[in-house]
Amino acid sequence: MSTDILSLEPKILWNHFYHLTQIPRPSGHEEVVRAYVVDVAKRCELKWLVDEAGNVIIRKPATAGMENLRGVVLQTHLDMVPQKNAGTAHDFATDPIDALIDGEWVRARGTTLGADNGIGVAAALAVLESSAMRHGPLEALFTANEEAGMTGALGLEPGALRGDILLNLDSEDEGELFIGCAGGLDGTMRFSYSGEPVPPGYFGVEIWVSGLRGGHSGMDIDLGRGNANKIMNRLLRMGRERHGLLLASIDGGSLRNAIPRESAALAAIPSAGSAASTTSTRSPGSAPASSPPILAASA
Repeated sequence: MSTDILSLEPKILWNHFYHLTQIPRPSGHEEVVRAYVVDVAKRCELKWLVDEAGNVIIRKPATAGMENLRGVVLQTHLDMVPQKNAGTAHDFATDPIDALIDGEWVRARGTTLGADNGIGVAAALAVLESSAMRHGPLEALFTANEEAGMTGALGLEPGALRGDILLNLDSEDEGELFIGCAGGLDGTMRFSYSGEPVPPGYFGVEIWVSGLRGGHSGMDIDLGRGNANKIMNRLLRMGRERHGLLLASIDGGSLRNAIPRESAALAAIPSAGSAASTTSTRSPGSAPASSPPILAASA
């Protein structure tokens, strides 16, 4: 487990970020990270509270002579997106993140880093802990379960905050301020289908799409990155048209707000030379049914 990020500046920020990487905190499992944030408040002798939705609010009085300035709220969220590459042995409920310095970037080995929004949490804690910064009244709001439904923000009681200006630290573009949000939409689709027995002459195959970069479904959706579920469905359609493929199961993606990195399917394909192979449907110009089926992709 690397500790290299502890050498980065400003140390007060990266020290907190390192400790956050050591705390498992997928959505719905914020108990330990919530306790860490509260411990900082206690150590700094600041007033704090935890509400019924699991949010933490910490208040820091203004520097002497600056009490009349407008209050500022630093808002961030405690949970992270728990996504890993296939073959990475990692349990997000128990294992720390292995963060490392890679050139000008901080990355994680085989998993998401948790900078969304761990770096925001670290920044807010650094401000609360700093004794050198002059400021007006400050509040830090750490919301719960942002990645899986924003239930913490939705459960925040009216009037819980006293500040006039709220700065949401959950952003990815340095030097830019956002003043609005388009929001989001969840959809659940259900459909029925009829199964059928595997015909004679078919054999089972396992199909994988892996090695994609993934990314956030909001921030990275315009970067042209591959979507494993879309690529898988193109492969399955090709397999159906060229080889008479029959689908048994498909499973891709792991989170509602992450571009799928991997997808897996179980299917059946007619053996070369079988009756099913010679009668399977092929698209014009496709390879003959006796050609070895190419139904795997890795990037």
